Amino acid sequence: MAAIDMKNIVKKYGDGFPAVNDVSIDVQDGEFMILVGPSGCGKSTLLRMIVGLEDITSGDMMIGDNRVNDLAPRDRNLAMVFQNYALYPHLTVYENIAFPLRLAGAPDSEVDEKVRAASKTLELDEHLDRKPANLSGGQRQRVAMGRAIVRDADAFLFDEPLSNLDAKLRGQMRTEISRLQKKLGITTVYVTHDQTEAMTLGDRVAVLKRGVLQQLASPRELYENPGNLFVAGFIGSPPMNFVPAEVDGNTVKLPFGTVQIPQEKAAKAQGKGLLIAGIRPQHFEDASVMETAKEEGSTFHAQVDVVEWLGNEAYAYIPFEAPPEVQEQLTQLEKDLDGESMRTQLVVSLDGASKIAEGDEAEIWVDASKIHLFDPATGENLTVDLSHAGRIPGMDDPQAKAHAEQMADQGEEVHSASEA
Repeated sequence: MAAIDMKNIVKKYGDGFPAVNDVSIDVQDGEFMILVGPSGCGKSTLLRMIVGLEDITSGDMMIGDNRVNDLAPRDRNLAMVFQNYALYPHLTVYENIAFPLRLAGAPDSEVDEKVRAASKTLELDEHLDRKPANLSGGQRQRVAMGRAIVRDADAFLFDEPLSNLDAKLRGQMRTEISRLQKKLGITTVYVTHDQTEAMTLGDRVAVLKRGVLQQLASPRELYENPGNLFVAGFIGSPPMNFVPAEVDGNTVKLPFGTVQIPQEKAAKAQGKGLLIAGIRPQHFEDASVMETAKEEGSTFHAQVDVVEWLGNEAYAYIPFEAPPEVQEQLTQLEKDLDGESMRTQLVVSLDGASKIAEGDEAEIWVDASKIHLFDPATGENLTVDLSHAGRIPGMDDPQAKAHAEQMADQGEEVHSASEA
């Protein structure tokens, strides 16, 4: 096993477009690191640079104590599991798992011992004599994982391994991968565009947008303290609500009423003018089903447009108006999130016992202590302490921050030029 340290990694193609733009990520020995983001964010390119399938334009790729920029993939001792399994159709499950050992010239006794140990771990014993065509998608993925396990690699690399599976099987395979990684204790880097996989699997998660690292933190930290609008909109399902807001003292004026927020949050947003407030659907509730009013909350009345009842919970949709500058930021955010809807409507999560129906004038409770305030111009979250929010290493250094912003601006310019 070994740590993987990416230092200021840049990948530019022939047209100058930076697919990966000054990314620094330290993956600790034995850590399960997730690279997540929408299509085109650079996560798979970064993974391919770790394994050596893509050249690095600049920066240092360290595996253990070794700089591996110029090493061929076979010399990096990494095991990669691909999205399409990459199994040999003419070989049995046994021989597919054994293939890297055969390639390395391992003796038959060692091959048999390692293949059977891997098949036992992955519950493939009864399938060893079958061909890949006779296996289910989940079984094929386990064979691909078995082939990685027998190599005694320094790290596992997964490139969207569950995207070809149906929803139920994805859930099962997530559990298997998590259990296997904990059992083996091997350094793992896992690429996905699915924020559910990112939140349930990773020790830490690196969120990428257009090749730039947005935030690196634990799943809980990303959910509770997103560093900017993009991270806030990407992490969480349904996504965070974004509404126009104005701060006066510790009072926040919102489209549906005014709420009181903690003084330490309000102080960071004073004198900023029009802001964007972010509130997760889970931080609302039907006031009528709450046994007692919570001290940190506020209530407001609103006309409910649509209600979706799911049994254990329901979602109510409440439309609101947003000024042009807020709507412009939400439109851009929608593009960045691959079309995730950022319409001007409040999504409210309700207890399944709620009787609120479409068209009702409902009393809604909101946990005001959980409100985030974002700068509409930069998207920065004004109400979190960036030094404790798992932000990009070095971003508290003004010089490093200026460099990253310059790199991001260059990426935006080239991206716009390539689209034109």
